Formats: sequence, C-alpha cells, structure tokens
Amino acid sequence: MLKKLLVILSLLVFSVSVYANDKVVTGAGASFPYPVYSTWAYMYKQATGVSVNYQSIGSGGGIKQISAKTVDFGATDDPLTVETLKSSNLVQFPTVIGGIVVIVNIDGVKNNELTLSGEIISSIFMGNIKTWSDPAIKKLNPNVKLPATKITVVHRSDSSGTTAVFTNYLSGVSSDWKNKMGSGKSIDWTTGIGGKGNDGVAASVKQIKNSIGYVEYSYASQNGIVYATLINKAGKKVTANYESFVAATKGVVFDSKKGYNVWLTNASGDKSYPIVAGTFILLRLDDKKASAKALKFFEWSFANGDDYAKKLLYVPLPATVKADILKYIKSKIK
Repeated sequence: MLKKLLVILSLLVFSVSVYANDKVVTGAGASFPYPVYSTWAYMYKQATGVSVNYQSIGSGGGIKQISAKTVDFGATDDPLTVETLKSSNLVQFPTVIGGIVVIVNIDGVKNNELTLSGEIISSIFMGNIKTWSDPAIKKLNPNVKLPATKITVVHRSDSSGTTAVFTNYLSGVSSDWKNKMGSGKSIDWTTGIGGKGNDGVAASVKQIKNSIGYVEYSYASQNGIVYATLINKAGKKVTANYESFVAATKGVVFDSKKGYNVWLTNASGDKSYPIVAGTFILLRLDDKKASAKALKFFEWSFANGDDYAKKLLYVPLPATVKADILKYIKSKIK
C-alpha cells in the first residue's frame, strides 16, 4: 500500500513539475536588454499566464548557462560567429537595438553639456588622461566648468557584451586602444574600478564624484545619471536619443546565413550615434521543446512589444526582419 502511494505521489509531482515548466520560461545573460526583457516578461505574463524568469548576469554568463543547458535561452550583446554557433549546437537571433552612453558624475555638469570624442574616451579609459581639466577635454568644452580633479574610471567587472560593444567602438576610433587594449567581453583594464552589470556601473558612477563609466541608455535615464554628447564618425556632435539610434541602423543587413551577426558601432551618417548595438538570443538545437517555449515569448514580444521598447529607447527590428527571424528559427527548431 505504501509503495503504491509513493508511486502515485511521484507521478503527481512529475505532472506538477511538467505543468510548472510549461508555465515558466527561464533565461540568463546580458544586462544591456534587461529593462526591455523584464517589461516584455511582465506583459507576457498578463497576456498568457506564462512567467519569464530572466537573470541579468552578463553576456558571458548567458553563453555559459545556455551551453550548460541550465536555461531555456541565453542572451548576449557580443554575437557569436557562425562557426561557434555550429560547434556549440546553438542558433542566434537579434531582438532589439540599443545605445550605450558615456556617463559622468561632475558637479554642475548636466546632460549633454559635456562633449567627448572617441580618442578622448579611449585615453581616459586607458588612464592617459587623468583629470577633467586636461587640455584635450577643455578644448572640446571651452564653456563647461570642469574641476582639476582626478577622474575615476568605472568599467565592468564581469564578462560583458556591453564591454564588447564599447571596446569594439574604441578599437575602431583609436589605433592606440586597438593595439594596446583590444576588444572583447573581458579585457585587462589598466585603470579604474569594476562594477557588475550595467546596474553596477550605473550605481558606482552615481555614487562616486568625478567618475566616468559606460552603460546602456536605460540605466542612465532611469537612474537620473548625466551622460555626454559624443563626436560621431562624421565629426558631428550627437546626443543619445531614439532618432540617433535609428540613424545608426540605416543600411544594416541582418543575414541568417551569418547567424545575424552584425556590429553597428561607429556608423556613418551625420545623425548617427556612434555606440549602438544589437542584442541577441541564443537557443539550443538539441532541446527543441525548451527552445520552442522560449521562442513563443519572443514571437509574442515581436508582435506586441514595440511600443514598450520605444519607451525605453530601444529600437525595434523592422517587421520584415522579425518575420525572417521567426521563419528561420522555426525551421531550425521544428
């Protein structure tokens, strides 16, 4: 009798766990898209009853977790190559496009009052420019009162797609940076302190006077942190906003044959913001049930989430691109 009861209980637990799993989608990775993914997840829960639990742990962590099969989807801002996707039995697609802003905490300096070029930013983050009163900064900002105080650099401490995008941009605008520092999710920083996630960098800059850092736009706007105007590839001063992010996407081709791997930094055009990036989802080809469950969330978000993305200053993908993505990914995981 006891043995029969235990069998019944085990079957009940199994059925409940399967039901629960069908009602929960798990993901982990990039902090860059966390504001929009968390908003989409809330609305998806209201519409479908399915919960999406997303861990904002950095792109490197997301790649590790999807590779280890501990989540239904991974997320990265540093897109994987076709070769890596194939060897890892993964498929990849973009979801939205966003911008990275250079944030500062300087008494008396307001949003977009400070202008920085790529060369100056790279010199600051290499530790070559050490004070806000440096002649190179003052030359670009003759009417801004800047203190003769040491600059505290704040960078990411974790494996970060935001860092990959930021260092890709710096490598494109500074040969010195490219040769000495390079690019990637993790690099050997020569100065500064580390913060975990976009939220960690934002919190540190907000707390530390005369500091500088880099975060996805939403983290600056939601925390009331000042960000700089940047000089773009055309030599124009450009502020971070929806229009300048959109301008940076002109002419971009999303190609499934290349795993949708595309970089948007340092785009041409007078109105293009220079540090723009796509963010990407990774699904496993060897667990099609989990991948299909995750894809349902993003299919719903593609159809219903554009307005929420825009409010957070993310750029939705064109309808034709979203249709191509869904067709391609479904063909891979069916």
